[in-house]
Amino acid sequence: MTTKSAPQTMQLMTSKIKINQVTEEGKPSPENNRFYPRYSRFILKALRRNRFQEFLNLMLKLEEIGESNIYSIKIEPYPFFKRTGPSLAGKCNPFTGKICIYPKSRKFCKAFSEKYGKNFLITYAGNRARASLIHELLHLKYTSDEGKVRSLTKTYFFKYIKSTYGENLGSLSVCNLIFEHKET
Repeated sequence: MTTKSAPQTMQLMTSKIKINQVTEEGKPSPENNRFYPRYSRFILKALRRNRFQEFLNLMLKLEEIGESNIYSIKIEPYPFFKRTGPSLAGKCNPFTGKICIYPKSRKFCKAFSEKYGKNFLITYAGNRARASLIHELLHLKYTSDEGKVRSLTKTYFFKYIKSTYGENLGSLSVCNLIFEHKET
């Protein structure tokens, strides 16, 4: 049995992250025509960053989640609103290995930007997508244990933030906002 080296595994993970195409029925309105494609491209770059990919590979190894369990990671071009409650950040089908990451709504981003500023919104959006991907990857192993997945997501995400930004107060406040806004 041959094992893949870290760079090969990392390259395979990044190749699985793609922006989902808009269907004819899902054509954007003129006001969303610019916003969501730009948001999706930004998220794609955030999820493909080498440092984050290295972290994911380590997490997958620690959790014993095989790369072969991941079929695709799609960045959806529009938010997914549930019939009741908040929008979804991500969705995972553990049986097919298909993961979807969803953006926040344009309305949410506008309000967030007004409250915290555009730079903080950019930091929030990228890190929210990273936390969502960590969460959905953990669902590949812990299929129906949402409590454990949430706890591990928070633990791993804080480790990623600390390894990337150190004990920076701003980075810790981003973490708190992500988990505070996870349900909205």
